[in-house]
Amino acid sequence: MTSSSPAAAHILVFPFPSPGHIIPLLDLIRQLLNHGLTITVLVTPSFLSLLDPLISSTSSLQFHTLVLPISAAFSAPHARLIDKVRGTADLYQNIVQWFLSHPSPPVAIISDFFLGWTQRLSEQLGIKRIVFWPSGAFTASVNHSMWKNLPKNDSPDNDEFLVRFPEVPTSPVYPWWQITQYCRNYKEGDPYYEFFREGMVLNSESWGFVFNSFEELEGVYVDYLKKLMGHNRVWTVGPLLPDSDESLNRGGSSSIPITELMGWLDSKEDGSVLYISFGSRIVLSNVQMAALAEAIELSGVSFIWCVKDRKDSEMGLIPDGFVDRTSEKGLIVRGWAPQVAILRHRALGAFLSHCGWNSVLEGIDSGVPMIAWPIGADQFTNAKLLVDNLGVAIRGCEGGDVNVPDVNELSLRITESMLGGGGDCDGRRERVRRLSEAARKAVGENGGSSIRDLNDFVCELNNLQDKTGGSKLE
Repeated sequence: MTSSSPAAAHILVFPFPSPGHIIPLLDLIRQLLNHGLTITVLVTPSFLSLLDPLISSTSSLQFHTLVLPISAAFSAPHARLIDKVRGTADLYQNIVQWFLSHPSPPVAIISDFFLGWTQRLSEQLGIKRIVFWPSGAFTASVNHSMWKNLPKNDSPDNDEFLVRFPEVPTSPVYPWWQITQYCRNYKEGDPYYEFFREGMVLNSESWGFVFNSFEELEGVYVDYLKKLMGHNRVWTVGPLLPDSDESLNRGGSSSIPITELMGWLDSKEDGSVLYISFGSRIVLSNVQMAALAEAIELSGVSFIWCVKDRKDSEMGLIPDGFVDRTSEKGLIVRGWAPQVAILRHRALGAFLSHCGWNSVLEGIDSGVPMIAWPIGADQFTNAKLLVDNLGVAIRGCEGGDVNVPDVNELSLRITESMLGGGGDCDGRRERVRRLSEAARKAVGENGGSSIRDLNDFVCELNNLQDKTGGSKLE
């Protein structure tokens, strides 16, 4: 559906320079373009290729790129997240100069939640800022509370010290080791830590929030955030996902041709295949790899296991002999895999995931139960949502390379998720099926909750255009 407003707004979109943050924001951009908005995307040179599909399919009058180089420190091998976030602020004056020289500058900026400093930028430019959260409303709720009131560990040597968030709906509780390292190791007075924290807190001062989520998934947290911000400009417009055919052309290099992989799936019975992936960045330790391989083999299920190509011999190595022993049961995909198409295939029976938000949404969309193995960041909160709040997943393991799953327990989790016969497998399968239907309905042509929110969001943006007339900063 295309907006009928005669004065469509011009919006600057600023993703955090990382594929997991850029890709869902590009899906939102596609929706905004379909509604007639004019979009300029700020992108760093190394990620410009991700925009190629939009550039080739959209009018140059409607879609523009603002390519700005970022400091070398951003891509340094050992750069911390707080270094990267601080590095993006080096673009501040470049953006101001671009804005002042533009004949029809944007009336709003949509920027990633890591880019909280753009709140001050938007105030200087006299335009509105909307925070895009590539993670969910539950994570945003915990994140706000955590950074506004930094948690303190009364027993610094106790990693199991419990951190509580009683003001957040469902009152989540986490052991200390699951709190982000930038809170655990916070250095008061350190300019990088202070800058990062200020940005997180500034998000709550923005004009609005947009989530790649949907009302039926996280409505209680959306309502909480509306009360927290004192207005209703909190929109859920997801799940923002490509269709299956488009997803086949979105990735990088793979050790197995897509046609061969999908043909292998076609040969399998319904619900008989376990898909295993830890996202685009996470690599398991060799000890964890060995435990997971043994659990897979012990379970006897068919599987697709997506692994990273690594030169580091301490990480990510598949145990010797595993591939040969399981050649009739499974596929090892090195590099990129068409995850959306795989998960939507009738042969999929379960998804063992690190619980990154994109994977969470893709798993829910597919309607298959999940086995959660969160490693860090928002993944612990996402896993808590799936396991404890929604009952559509079970825990397989938790944590990074020091946490190794019990082989027999993990094998049982796999078998139970795939074949049933234990615990609440049938209940989980039914709950995720219903949630999948709700996800499809939210973005359906008949006008679900996310379509409604998207239309309202576009209307609000066009109202900004009407109010400002596209005037420039004085």
